Amino acid sequence: MHDEFYMQQAYKEAVIAYNKGEIPVGAVVVVQDKIIARAHNQTEQLLDVTAHAEILAVTGAANYLGAKYLNQCTMYVTLEPCVMCAGAIAWSQLGRLVFGAYDVKRGFSRIESATEGTNNKVTKLLHPKTLQVGGVLENECAELLQRFFQKLRN
Repeated sequence: MHDEFYMQQAYKEAVIAYNKGEIPVGAVVVVQDKIIARAHNQTEQLLDVTAHAEILAVTGAANYLGAKYLNQCTMYVTLEPCVMCAGAIAWSQLGRLVFGAYDVKRGFSRIESATEGTNNKVTKLLHPKTLQVGGVLENECAELLQRFFQKLRN
């Protein structure tokens, strides 16, 4: 229930992105049951390919805490992070990552799976201590993305 509540908050950010014509991904960062950062995709608005919800949320949380490490924090994001965002999440040493829909094309776990067995070495993109949970409110998060891309095609 706890994870669902915060994912709903991230979903609200995704709806803001949707209404602005951005790919509808939203994120919130939580520490001690308090949301300290909210963000949604802003790549079109800022003309910046790095303006993903996760990157903006990491920056907002670090600014709030006055520290670069987020090891006591949980990020809730509506879509599985891409490799770029997973890298930022790793560098921030995020304590816990919870995401909604899986991204079968560009999600970081796809990259991890592809490297398994290569020279008997598994590459992990997140920090080793970062806990992760996927599929929270997965259907709702996926439906919003599907609706966005269907609207874009029509």
